[in-house]
Amino acid sequence: MDFEALFQDQLDALKQEGNYRVFADLERHCGSFPRATNRNEGETRDVTVWCSNDYLGMGQNDKVLSAMEQTLRECGAGAGGTRNISGTNHHHLLLEQELADLHGKDDALLFTSGYVSNWAALSTLGARLPGAVILSDALNHASMIEGMRHSRANKKIWTHNDPEDLRRKLAECDPDAPKIVAFESVYSMDGDIAPIAEICDVADEFGAMTYLDEVHAVGLYGPRGGGVAEQEGLMDRITLIEGTLGKAFGVMGGYITGSTALCDFIRSFASGFIFTTALPPAVAAGATASIRHLKVSRFERAQQARRVAQLRAQLDAVGIPHLPNPSHIIPVMVKDPVKCKMISDMLMDEWGIYVQPINYPTVPKGTERLRITPSPLHTDADLEHLVRALTDLWSHCALSRAVA
Repeated sequence: MDFEALFQDQLDALKQEGNYRVFADLERHCGSFPRATNRNEGETRDVTVWCSNDYLGMGQNDKVLSAMEQTLRECGAGAGGTRNISGTNHHHLLLEQELADLHGKDDALLFTSGYVSNWAALSTLGARLPGAVILSDALNHASMIEGMRHSRANKKIWTHNDPEDLRRKLAECDPDAPKIVAFESVYSMDGDIAPIAEICDVADEFGAMTYLDEVHAVGLYGPRGGGVAEQEGLMDRITLIEGTLGKAFGVMGGYITGSTALCDFIRSFASGFIFTTALPPAVAAGATASIRHLKVSRFERAQQARRVAQLRAQLDAVGIPHLPNPSHIIPVMVKDPVKCKMISDMLMDEWGIYVQPINYPTVPKGTERLRITPSPLHTDADLEHLVRALTDLWSHCALSRAVA
């Protein structure tokens, strides 16, 4: 059998649909975020990054860099293996204590990424709780979906952000079955926010545990950066809060927080924790420094909110359509995969602006978009340059404009 031909046929089909993904060769520069260098076919150019998940620029923060440099010299590069084999580095424990405090929980558990923490936690809960039913919001992240699939637990999907449909689905379940309501706070592609209080009300009515993914909210919302649940005073109503260190905290890794027994349960049974090499101590130290800083500093959050509001107003003024939402994510709607890729390429080639196109399967076909995430480190000039570029390319591609 010609496997190479089978591979190439499917790649060619992706390209024909306009959904083939090209990863830009970018080099970030320490201390100058959101600037970066793009390398392409031997040529280099300076670009401004507009789609990073390093939402607050904490990957460039002096406190974070200093903590990582010091720990690297003290502990070396790697963790030496899994925590089960090589032991737990003290920096892992310090970080878990910081995370538990951030979310008002008894304990926390580190993973190598937010994807792994979702996959491992949900798969373990679904597999180890006899007769469990997982009730999943229709727009949950792929990592949550994979965890549910791997668990082989019964699953029900409820309409996105619809507590009444959740109530109907819960009413269909065996009253004695363990029930897990899994949802996100900020949904990364549309930027909308879940009605957490109403979802908790319904979950409480049926004795279900609540599993909240806060990866796009931690560091950004709440007086100490604990996420939307903290902002709304609801952390105590959530059984398990999952988050990431790779977005607003600017480093890498994932985690869960909850009761001591819950975290120990996941630690003891989750293959995604037991058999995975632990985060390097320097990464853990950098994350700890980032969390500690954002617990007391509101400057980054306030400045980011200003930049988001500025950009939305400027896009409205020139009729560039974007999804209205209460979050920091601005989805600029192109609704055509070929034109979306074309605009992304022209922004890079002609304007020195990097915004990756978002297409199927990340979003449904016909809803292709540019996902823009202003940071506190973007300047007024950066905003004006981006809006001018989008205005020019919107006309070039004959795309319809929003009506004020």
